[in-house]
Amino acid sequence: MVLAFLYFLSTIQGHLNELKRNDMSNVCQITGKRPSAGNMVSHSNRKTKRRFLPNIFKKKVLNPENGKWETMKVSAHGLRILKKRMK
Repeated sequence: MVLAFLYFLSTIQGHLNELKRNDMSNVCQITGKRPSAGNMVSHSNRKTKRRFLPNIFKKKVLNPENGKWETMKVSAHGLRILKKRMK
C-alpha cells in the first residue's frame, strides 16, 4: 500500500515537472511586453484583480547571421516591427 502511494507521488512529480518545462511564457522577445495587472470593474463598480495578457504568437524567423530558422515568441506589435525591419 505504501509503495503504491510512493509510486503514485513520483509519477505526479514527473507530470508536474513536464508541465513546468512546457508552459509558454507570455513575454515578447522583440518588445519585452509581458502580462500586467489591473482591476476588473463590474457594473456595480466592484473591483477585483485581473491580468492583461499580451497578444503573443509563435513565429519562425530566418536568422541572417547563420541562415537558420528560429522560433520566437512575438507580440502583435513585435510582428509589425519585424515586418518593417525586413523591408
